[in-house]
Amino acid sequence: MTKEGISSWHHIKDPATIASPALLVYKEKVTENIDKMIEMAGGTARLMPHVKTHKMGPVVTMQLAKGITRFKCATFAEANMLAEAGAKDVVVAYQLNSPTAESFVKLARKYPNIRFASLVDNLASAQLLNDLFQPQTAEVYIDIDSGMHRTGIAPEAAFALYQQLQQLPNIRCRGLHAYDGHLRESDLTIRTEQCNVAFQPVAALAEKMDNPEIIAGGTPTFPIHAKRTNVICSPGTCILWDEGYGSSLPEQDFIPAALLLARVISKPQEGHLTLDLGHKAVSAENPITKRVFFKELPEYEVLSQSEEHLVLKTPLADQFKVGDILYGTPWHVCPTVALYNEAQIIENGAQTDTWAITRGRRILH
Repeated sequence: MTKEGISSWHHIKDPATIASPALLVYKEKVTENIDKMIEMAGGTARLMPHVKTHKMGPVVTMQLAKGITRFKCATFAEANMLAEAGAKDVVVAYQLNSPTAESFVKLARKYPNIRFASLVDNLASAQLLNDLFQPQTAEVYIDIDSGMHRTGIAPEAAFALYQQLQQLPNIRCRGLHAYDGHLRESDLTIRTEQCNVAFQPVAALAEKMDNPEIIAGGTPTFPIHAKRTNVICSPGTCILWDEGYGSSLPEQDFIPAALLLARVISKPQEGHLTLDLGHKAVSAENPITKRVFFKELPEYEVLSQSEEHLVLKTPLADQFKVGDILYGTPWHVCPTVALYNEAQIIENGAQTDTWAITRGRRILH
């Protein structure tokens, strides 16, 4: 593949101090992305960013400093990280089963000054929370299936569930949660049309309810939902950005703020470079051509990848020696971050800090 070159802002002054493979997070670029996200939303009031991409308390702190106080997460470890960072409102965007519901109760009671909520799409799950939370109140959002068919209740059946929730003494329904992650059409006009069609039943349902909050969308539909004054937006990937969305969402000009530092560890034959960037260092759920991109390498082909190795074929191989560094942009940054225990923080071209990544699903303390 052939890639256009990029500027050298991501180069580290003293990379010899960083072992590879490494996840690099550029703090200034994170700040720029947060500012851009706030600008797109018209302020912080309707933002509930998802933390599943970065999983880092200091990134939450950066958003809190900008006035964002509400966040969405996928795991209890992330929820605990948010609580420790000082978030005021935390939505666990997951329907809970018995063990996780018990953990949810403990977390909510540990931090009584934080508003916690979770999702429900059926009466039995709501009844479980109702029983566990008594005599206190569990706050929930009804999870709507907006066409992704992954979770959620059909919009036409949701009002009956809403009425049932009102009969549970320890449940308070805050509103609706509608994730449309299947809408990833690159053409914004087509994506907008698809998003509006998917959202129409949600809007109609909301009109029957008592002043519900609506949490809608992710990063692909963020610019569309941001124009709806009654919708809370939950972008997540835009904080760090990646090659996948960068190439498929051209209207969003966020900056890749998380790169991978890899080194050449072997040159097994003419025209080949082997890097220390295997499955365990970059997300491998996509085809081998869509895992990581080396934009400073004008022409190359990915030949193979195993647990600890990535083999490239390039006519520029003679320009590299064993030990040389390549900076890679992940195709999918969210699961890539989850492969690392920590991120190396880069400011003004130098490594200045190390931030822990909340990888696990459970609270360990």
